[in-house]
Amino acid sequence: MPTARRTAAVTLHDVAREAGVSLATASRALNGSARTVNDAYRERVLAAAAKLNYTTNLSAQAVAKGSTTSVALLVGDIADPYFSSIAAGVIKGSEDAGLIVTMSVTERSSQRELELVRALRGQRPRVIILAGSRSSDEEHQAELARELEAFEANGGRVVFVSQHELPFDTVRIDNYGGARALADSLVGLGYTRFAAIAGETALLTATDRLAGFTDGLAAHGIRIPDEHVVSGGFTRNGGYDGALELVDRGLDGIELIFAVNDVMAIGAMSGLRSRGIEPGRDIAIAGFDDIQTVRDVTPALTTVGIPLFEVGESALAVALRARDADAERDLSVATSVVLRASTPGLPAS
Repeated sequence: MPTARRTAAVTLHDVAREAGVSLATASRALNGSARTVNDAYRERVLAAAAKLNYTTNLSAQAVAKGSTTSVALLVGDIADPYFSSIAAGVIKGSEDAGLIVTMSVTERSSQRELELVRALRGQRPRVIILAGSRSSDEEHQAELARELEAFEANGGRVVFVSQHELPFDTVRIDNYGGARALADSLVGLGYTRFAAIAGETALLTATDRLAGFTDGLAAHGIRIPDEHVVSGGFTRNGGYDGALELVDRGLDGIELIFAVNDVMAIGAMSGLRSRGIEPGRDIAIAGFDDIQTVRDVTPALTTVGIPLFEVGESALAVALRARDADAERDLSVATSVVLRASTPGLPAS
């Protein structure tokens, strides 16, 4: 019985021969070289590649160039709209630059983040963007810095979306200033008695937001009693459980609950309703991030707005800009207070 004839894989040489150009021209046309290729030649090469069903060997390209055309994005939790909105910005910026995004989830674990970075280095992405929340007690932080420094030494670029804790380019969100401005606005609406649902104490984003909020209240002579501050997961369930804990401790006199992110605030609203307490009527509530969902919940949520999509685009733009030893490595993104129906305000006494 005759055996099936094996067809040899199409090579770049075949494409160059079909297009009638040199091997170097074919390579530059297909592999995104910085050197310009005549448009007519480029079209001939692309047509030849399509005709022969040629696919670029990305592994070989990575060896030759020292990197691929990929962007590695690490996020804390892809189910959280905060991270998915940032990811959308990174993806759009990458598409515009002719790059492809691969995404991994750290689950807010510093050990998993380190393991992912080590694995990614072997894949030679052009850029690594880390958008997970930084932690104040990361035992793996020094190792992570060494891995990323080695990655940059070999031509890669690193950008963080978070606090500027490590010596890399960072798109920094003004969590402290945004929360402080929120506190000032809420006092302006007449609120004087507050509770807070904080995130895990090790998360710098959560602690910065709580510190900004309490400092903003302190500027008006207002303090949140310790028994009216509860901690929980930086998630919807963390907010739900936190609200129940506050109810069990007693909400007598409390006018407003601040949750340090929007998904926690949404969870808190559900928790309050489960105990017969109506958010926005019986007690006000505010969050932080301005994810799209909070405009559609009832009542619409007061929050601190972050241009999350633009944050993702900015992170990619920072990664692709030319290196400059004198350039500022910390790009700060402003926040803004967004007042909605969940904080209707109190009548003047």
